[in-house]
Amino acid sequence: MSNLTIIERQLDGVVFVDLDGKILLGESNRQLHEAIRLLVQEGKKNVVLNLENVTRIDSSGLGELIAGYATLERSGGTLKLMKMSERVTELMTMTKLLTVFEIFDNEDDACASFDTTKDRTTSPLDESTPRRHASGGSLL
Repeated sequence: MSNLTIIERQLDGVVFVDLDGKILLGESNRQLHEAIRLLVQEGKKNVVLNLENVTRIDSSGLGELIAGYATLERSGGTLKLMKMSERVTELMTMTKLLTVFEIFDNEDDACASFDTTKDRTTSPLDESTPRRHASGGSLL
């Protein structure tokens, strides 16, 4: 069973990826990788990872954040972070990754940091329900 739940939603052309649980070597790491890969495949360019409910992250998880950043950048997109816990902030500071990412305290500031011209509306990615990734990367 996975230690990470991923829910994707869209606001004003920005995809927010809400992460809940642990980002560790193994299945949770693969889930995050697959979620970002699918967003790039769908042509999503503006992505924010919401780390508010991330309880643990290891070096492999930090590596996956960097890989996601690079993947989006190569496709002409941008990956930003928001609502990092104190522990995640400490790790990002020790590893000097704070200099790589734009980091925000709230959704409004994160959304405003992208150059989007749409009206502020909230909608799930598929216009019906938020997409949720569970163990094994399946969609519920």
